[in-house]
Amino acid sequence: MKIAITTPQGNVGQHLTRMLIRAGVRPLLLSRHPENVSTALAEHVDLVKADSRDPNQVVSATAGVDAIYWVDPSTDSPDPLGDYRRATESIVASVEANRIGRVVFQSSVGAEKRHGAGEIDGLAETEVALDACDVDVTHLRCGFFFTNLLLDLASIKSGRLQTVLPLNSPMSWVAPRDIAEVAALILLNPEWSGRHVRAVHGPEDLTWSQAATIISEELDRVVHVERISDAQMRDQYLQVGMSPGMADAILGMSTGLREGFESEQNRSVLTTTPTRLRTWIHGELIPLL
Repeated sequence: MKIAITTPQGNVGQHLTRMLIRAGVRPLLLSRHPENVSTALAEHVDLVKADSRDPNQVVSATAGVDAIYWVDPSTDSPDPLGDYRRATESIVASVEANRIGRVVFQSSVGAEKRHGAGEIDGLAETEVALDACDVDVTHLRCGFFFTNLLLDLASIKSGRLQTVLPLNSPMSWVAPRDIAEVAALILLNPEWSGRHVRAVHGPEDLTWSQAATIISEELDRVVHVERISDAQMRDQYLQVGMSPGMADAILGMSTGLREGFESEQNRSVLTTTPTRLRTWIHGELIPLL
């Protein structure tokens, strides 16, 4: 079985690539920068240069592929939802042209809302488009990545975290490695077909206050968390160079799920993954501080 992976150097893709290799698969990696793949890893994969937002490139790259792990690539565009739309066109064109049998799609908690969740709306569009194709598909509705904390290392070093979310509202937090494990098991399992949604909720729901306490304890330094206004957060996004469209899309992922949202799938044995925030902090956060 020929399995392709998009964004293979991303937070999830880098783990998924190695998992499939250890399972005896030689994955096909679609990357905008294949030259950045290490020589040691390149010996065990097939590499092709392709931009996931270019349907022609993706169709050409996925000829002969049986299954694909699809990620709508991150963007810093003034029109992020437009970029998601182009990525959706790429995976749909590839499924139809190359008769790819199954897709595992990296979506997000909140995509079930379909509209009003900022950047997540782009993932929802991809889900809808894939559901309309003649393909077996599983959408992974992932919680808040632990690795999002790495985007705010300077603040953590200064002892401060900020969010627009209520500090005591629990939400799912998940390690990207655990998402990769779920994806690998689904890709390697021949016993499913049709359309499926699989939430990936991490080991436990955490509030921002609880997360700050855990971070403080494990780093042995006080890290406070404060809730700021939507306008303040948007201004911060603009100050670091985001376009207004991108700032609104990123902010909308929080504000769109803030009031009355409930995940389509509850926490269960099926949706709970093992890696705790404390474990992740020791493995990935502390070495960077």
